[in-house]
Amino acid sequence: MSALTWLAPGDPFPPSQQALDDPDGLLAAGGDLSCSTLLAAYRRGIFPWYSDGQPILWWTPDPRLVLYPDRFHCSRRLQRKLRSNHWRFSLNQNFADVMAACADTPRHGHTGTWITREMRAAYQQLHTLGHAHSLEVWRDERLVGGIYGVQVGRVFFGESMFSHETDTSKAAMATLCRLHERLQFDLLDCQVESEHLLSLGAESLPRARFEETLALLTASQAPPWPKWSADQWGF
Repeated sequence: MSALTWLAPGDPFPPSQQALDDPDGLLAAGGDLSCSTLLAAYRRGIFPWYSDGQPILWWTPDPRLVLYPDRFHCSRRLQRKLRSNHWRFSLNQNFADVMAACADTPRHGHTGTWITREMRAAYQQLHTLGHAHSLEVWRDERLVGGIYGVQVGRVFFGESMFSHETDTSKAAMATLCRLHERLQFDLLDCQVESEHLLSLGAESLPRARFEETLALLTASQAPPWPKWSADQWGF
């Protein structure tokens, strides 16, 4: 069994083949959350996930859950809601509040949050530099759902989403996938398998195949996301 690699700030990541089987995909600990480190990690399919009181933990699970945007499964009920202008959508209009809502929303079977103050600051910096993005769902000018993540090349690495009303996280994902050509991404990384994401059309890839796909899709430069609102999308 491989030993866990400990990183100093700025150290390169070890090969993904050194990731542990138990817990699945734990690759390294330590290091830092600088923008350069985070972007280097995402290009390799590695992401940070840890709680307060722990060192930074870096993961690359096998298999990897992904969603091809044109394979998103949109139920008839959700389609009706999207057509009825039930909600208003926006891009990058309230990144900080989307992160905060994701951190504060209770998760089934979990206590606390992995979106620590340190993580919020790191991803806010990525957002300021144009690498991290959010899609917001509004109802009566209240933020009721959303999703945020990091784009590298033509891959959007989904980090977290939340719902304060029924179906608003699904609506966020549906809208993100509908816009994938305009936002210039071809793959949505969902990280870890869940029944909820599988029901929306996500599928599992062996890590080696996922890494091959990343090498192709992250080679290009990711464009900045515009600050569009729903009435500009022509839904």
